Amino acid sequence: MVANNQLLIVFTSAESKQNTEGIAYQWNYYVVENQYGDDGVKPDTCSNRGESAPLPNKNKALVLVNHFKTVPVKILTCEDNSEQLVDMIKTCYLAAGNRWANYVAVNFYKRSSGGGTFRAVDKLNGELLCGRDDVHAC
Repeated sequence: MVANNQLLIVFTSAESKQNTEGIAYQWNYYVVENQYGDDGVKPDTCSNRGESAPLPNKNKALVLVNHFKTVPVKILTCEDNSEQLVDMIKTCYLAAGNRWANYVAVNFYKRSSGGGTFRAVDKLNGELLCGRDDVHAC
């Protein structure tokens, strides 16, 4: 995708939109993901979202890690989007059959400490591109 400068993929969780709007229905062939909301931010736990195939299902090419509370509280997000996010990505790596997330969903992505969401994405890109802990090491 990068080589072809095709950098946007759109998925829907509403099956009807695949036929009416041509948007790929994420559960058919594409995505596994962990639970979103309060149940998805429990430390050391990466539970499966109900609609998703099981996280270790390698017939689905993409892994999505959700990491946001049910009710977004901006003032608490700094903690959520910092070390907790990196820890969740590592936990979900194991739960997804040793597969790194291809993308991450968070609230208030600019709010964090210690690098936050940007550090987490740098880690994922490093792991996915060259097996290193940070994309800048590739």
